[in-house]
Amino acid sequence: MKVIVLGAGVVGVTTAYYLARDGHQVTIVDRNQGAALEASYANGGQLSYSYVAPLADPGVWPKLVPWLLSSTSPVRYRPQLDPHQWRWCLQFLAACSSVRSAETTRHLLRLGHASRRLMHELLGEEPELDFAWANSGKLVVYRDAASLAAARRQVEFQQRLAGDSEHSQEVLDAAACIAIEPALDSLRREIVGGVHTPSEDSADCYRFTVGLLDRIRAASPDNRCLFDTVIHGLRVSQDEVVGVETSAGLLEADAYVLASGCDSARLARPLGVALPIYPLKGYSLTAPIADPDAAPRLSVTDFQRKIVYAVIDGKLRVAGIADIGGYHRTIVPARVATLLAEAGAAFPGAMDEQQVEAWAGLRPATPSGRPILGHSTCRRLWLNVGHGALGFTLSLASGRALADLIAEQAPFVSLDGFTLPRATSRKAGHP
Repeated sequence: MKVIVLGAGVVGVTTAYYLARDGHQVTIVDRNQGAALEASYANGGQLSYSYVAPLADPGVWPKLVPWLLSSTSPVRYRPQLDPHQWRWCLQFLAACSSVRSAETTRHLLRLGHASRRLMHELLGEEPELDFAWANSGKLVVYRDAASLAAARRQVEFQQRLAGDSEHSQEVLDAAACIAIEPALDSLRREIVGGVHTPSEDSADCYRFTVGLLDRIRAASPDNRCLFDTVIHGLRVSQDEVVGVETSAGLLEADAYVLASGCDSARLARPLGVALPIYPLKGYSLTAPIADPDAAPRLSVTDFQRKIVYAVIDGKLRVAGIADIGGYHRTIVPARVATLLAEAGAAFPGAMDEQQVEAWAGLRPATPSGRPILGHSTCRRLWLNVGHGALGFTLSLASGRALADLIAEQAPFVSLDGFTLPRATSRKAGHP
């Protein structure tokens, strides 16, 4: 079967990888010069299979006013003359309930654990795939007792769902956090405790994606990558996608996978499919480690600041911030300064601040935090969109499941909770 995958980020390429492994002829189309040059390029580097609590939870409500008023807040809203932004924000607030948050956690945890299994299989099957993978473990630190208490409840909830010890998590006090991560000593008086998850990994998403792309090309000379190719739209006839209109002309295949990140909503809208996806602009800094003793050994997340830290091949990656304010990728110096200041306070002297590389990318987020996977309302069009900040983490399970569906097989992992509701697909009230 000939399959066109729209988008060469980590989600699109992992889907193409599994399709190629199944023997399909794959064409990847992307507007950039290469793979993983948008949201996948310099993300946080954390593979958070077990830490999947969505941004939309009841704890958002008391933070709304500070987020709206502070220029340095981890989540910043900038209203646009865009009804899609306002609709997304209202849906996000509607998802900030304990019931919705628990439901989303349950579904994401299933997909995350499936991705972890696939990652470990992949490491055995592709031993030459070099993407700085490490089983680093993850420590999420909290700065107030109420947040730590909520984290404890979340851990207990997730442990009941997991039902095994493979994905164990432990709630620690501040002293125990510093004992397992001595580089946090500068925050000794700031943090009250944390959650340690030994099973979490870290890696370079860009190198992972490019490495998989090399294997797709090597699998068959018929597999193609059309870069520098703008996707204008999808051609539809009688509720069936029959081609893709691009700057390189009309492209035709037997099946089409939409994995175009934040651009997916634009491409789906003319088909009557309203995907509730809006960009959350995030930033990252990458710099050589100046003092290994001052840098973290674990992947670390500062819950209150919404900042993550990971060591990738001798460099410290610092990522965070969510700006809800349009589709531009402009790097705002003030936001970079915020990340630099927080990194300097958390791990003083760890990074060479004279060699910092700053980056900004748009995370394609749904209001609930759940990606949209599986069938669309148009025949021959499949969806793998809306992963938000969990694209790298969930890419393998999402891609494997999509390849299974296209092959008319039962998916590797249940997609319950992720599929597009056919009855409401032409509205914007989901997922």
